[in-house]
Amino acid sequence: MYIAMNRFKVRPDSEEAFRQKWLSRDVLLRTVPGFVSFQFLRGPVLEEYVLYASHTVWTSYEAFIGWTRSEEFRVAHVGAGQGAVLTIGPPVFEGFQVLQNIDA
Repeated sequence: MYIAMNRFKVRPDSEEAFRQKWLSRDVLLRTVPGFVSFQFLRGPVLEEYVLYASHTVWTSYEAFIGWTRSEEFRVAHVGAGQGAVLTIGPPVFEGFQVLQNIDA
């Protein structure tokens, strides 16, 4: 499995707009081979920003790369740069190969 995460430092006065942008969008991930799950996360609230993250689980790194090269990816990210005023800097990507997974 492979986990792809993007961290966003959201300006406190833009938090509601950022959240609505994410929660109101079309989710195309379910149609992509190798997709397992997605979580939209709200983290610590600091004076300068509120930390948000997108967390996507894939069956493999290759499945994730397939998503990044797909038409669904292009459609999902149309206008992504328009959110720059809502955040402090660009998102920070982190990718992880799963070495151990323990289910309930």
